[in-house]
Amino acid sequence: MTKATRDLIEAMTEPLPRKKGLVETLEYGTARQFGDEELTFFPANHILGATQVLVEDGEAKIGYTGDFKIEQTPVLEADILVMEATYGNPRCTRPFKKDVEETLVSLAERGLKRGPVYVFGYHGKLQEVMQILREADIKAPFVAPERVLHISKICEQHGMSIGRLLLSDETEGKELLDTNSSCVAFYHMNSKAKVGHNALHITVSGWEFNFPRRQTGDNEYTIALSDHSDFDDLIEYVRLAKPKFVITDSYRDGHAEALAREIRKRFAIHAVALPEK
Repeated sequence: MTKATRDLIEAMTEPLPRKKGLVETLEYGTARQFGDEELTFFPANHILGATQVLVEDGEAKIGYTGDFKIEQTPVLEADILVMEATYGNPRCTRPFKKDVEETLVSLAERGLKRGPVYVFGYHGKLQEVMQILREADIKAPFVAPERVLHISKICEQHGMSIGRLLLSDETEGKELLDTNSSCVAFYHMNSKAKVGHNALHITVSGWEFNFPRRQTGDNEYTIALSDHSDFDDLIEYVRLAKPKFVITDSYRDGHAEALAREIRKRFAIHAVALPEK
């Protein structure tokens, strides 16, 4: 795994058994030999530490994309391509990709004029939102519970720009939230019903395909910020990779078979879906 992945796993679970030689880290672009096979990591624009894998044995190249957004993700030229299919259905297409970050920033700025803004998402995506808001020059304090803060610090150690974070249960952060002061509070998706009552709620989710922003309540919005390629981008990756055989990954229920079917139809490439988990 990458060093960033190792550090994030240890932050979210427990220390890995490194001393037993069971965990190795590999830098992007560095090959590692395993018997007759050579394994190389390549970047994948997903969460911090995500990687594509290329395995070569002298006869064939096998590529595994993992989860990715096609922007800033190099395309693996592989004979056999194993690829994600999270949004592999033709219905999962977003015509508004360039509008999402601007919509997120605009909504946060509007909410901050009235008080706190609560952002809900999964680990990795929360830190992406932090970076987007900082790059947009939002200077309001950021507040987060201990787990989110700890993961954010690891993301910063690996190059993300997040800036100062206040703990939600320590004096300064708690006072901001208790007095409904202007700040941005970041919480895991599971906390939506527990915190931030009567404040502006922003949920970041990739399962939005019609509009970059959808209002879900009086003071609640969903922003279509995804860390996966949509259907069109998955198809574009296959077009650029030119594989001889594609295997679509059905780890997430739903669209692996649909993507394999579309690949066969559009490119006349042999494509199959892995059995569902």
